Amino acid sequence: MEHKLIISGCNMALESVEQIALNPSKVILSHRALNRIKAGRKVVEKIVKQNQTVYGITTGFGRFAEIRISLNEIDQLQENLIKSHATGVGQVFQPHQARAIMLLQANQLAKGASGVRSMVVQQLLGLLNHDVIPLVPRQGSVGASGDLSPMAHIGLVMIGRGQAFYKGRVVSGGAALKKAGMKPLILKAKEGLAITNGTEVMTALGILNLLEAERLCKIADIAGAMSLEALRGTNVAFDEEIQKLRPHRGQGCSADNLRRLMTGSHIRKSHKECLKVQDAYSLRCMPQVHGATKGALQHIRQILETELNSVTDNPLVIVNQGRVLSGGNFHGQPVALAMDYLGIAVAELADISERRIARLLDVSLSGLPGFLTQHGGLNSGLMIVHNTAASLVSENKVLAHPSSVDSIPTSANQEDHVSMGTIGARKAGQICDNVRYVLACELLCASQGLEFHKPLKPGKGVNAAYQSIRARVRSFTYDREFHQDIEEIARLIQGNDILKAVETVIGKLK
Repeated sequence: MEHKLIISGCNMALESVEQIALNPSKVILSHRALNRIKAGRKVVEKIVKQNQTVYGITTGFGRFAEIRISLNEIDQLQENLIKSHATGVGQVFQPHQARAIMLLQANQLAKGASGVRSMVVQQLLGLLNHDVIPLVPRQGSVGASGDLSPMAHIGLVMIGRGQAFYKGRVVSGGAALKKAGMKPLILKAKEGLAITNGTEVMTALGILNLLEAERLCKIADIAGAMSLEALRGTNVAFDEEIQKLRPHRGQGCSADNLRRLMTGSHIRKSHKECLKVQDAYSLRCMPQVHGATKGALQHIRQILETELNSVTDNPLVIVNQGRVLSGGNFHGQPVALAMDYLGIAVAELADISERRIARLLDVSLSGLPGFLTQHGGLNSGLMIVHNTAASLVSENKVLAHPSSVDSIPTSANQEDHVSMGTIGARKAGQICDNVRYVLACELLCASQGLEFHKPLKPGKGVNAAYQSIRARVRSFTYDREFHQDIEEIARLIQGNDILKAVETVIGKLK
């Protein structure tokens, strides 16, 4: 662990979440955060000492908020909460997702407004730093009162129960702690509630989704530019003067990317004087469509940056007033709406990409050999690659239905409006995966289309992307198992190989 991240609860960047999630590094608390945590804990301890009636500290939870808990049962109350709320089902989150969730929870607790002891935060950081990854079922959260169920599964491992990944193996929570040289946490007043309350699951997934979506926007520009070159289209529609007359930021960014990607194109020069004056919308309107997605993601980024450094627990300790207040910061509606928006916006990248794929493969529209094979009939070429793309686009239409429009009352109508934000975040992640595959299909088709223009070369940026693909996926003359090519290009996208190759040549894309 060469790098380390110091968390304070106040200024964490979205990129830091992904960095810790994917590349385990040491995470430590800032001194200021440690002091805030200690101050918040003093308020809770005073409440317990004075035997005050405060929700979640000396009372039950949810509908049981009216039931007073005796002082000698307060610690047991917190452990019971963790055990009873761990009701998740289905497949578990991937290790990098679970790491992101734990980091967000530690960052929230670092604010000192949850009233936990510092050792609670240190236990979370211990799991991260020793790569003890709780098994957290993906299904079970309705997105209000926090992500109760999935967070409880993390809490189980903190107290030596549940299950965890450790060095690639699934072991009991207690065994994982022992192997890592850690001890189970004994919960005190308020701490079980603080561990389970909050929007950390939907927000962590949302951050990972957003950063992936931002990269997919750049890949969409690259794929679109490559398709335009293969189809001998014009770049006139990307002229800066056109964008100035409709100055949406995202539109301008995509247009700039497309111009730079095609700079120095020999293919473009070869047909500069042709009679064709404009292309189909899927080519001509890339700045407007891709740019609208970029604009949506800019808005979503602002929401997630706020949520990342917020406290979404309940009740909250107001340290400077010595009070504990019950509120609704745990409600996931801001993130829920953002995740639905993200899913819809990113799905559009696949929608327009599928239309470009269709043009590349249709001999009547492309001017290229049908299905991009010179030996059609005996060979089908890339015919069914379009089917795959169409299938994924259709699936996205179902996934893009917003989760946030639904609400089911829970907890005996105490929690009578919920956000379904975690469902929205999970769906948005699946949409991103599908879009990556559709763009991989387009890059496969477009790179094959460029073969028919040789020895003419495309623009510098497009050529860099083409060379990156050809280093791993060769062109074809006869049919082969194209699913392997799609998977390989999808890996190039996910690993940022194509983007890095392009940006090395033409600079950072917007």
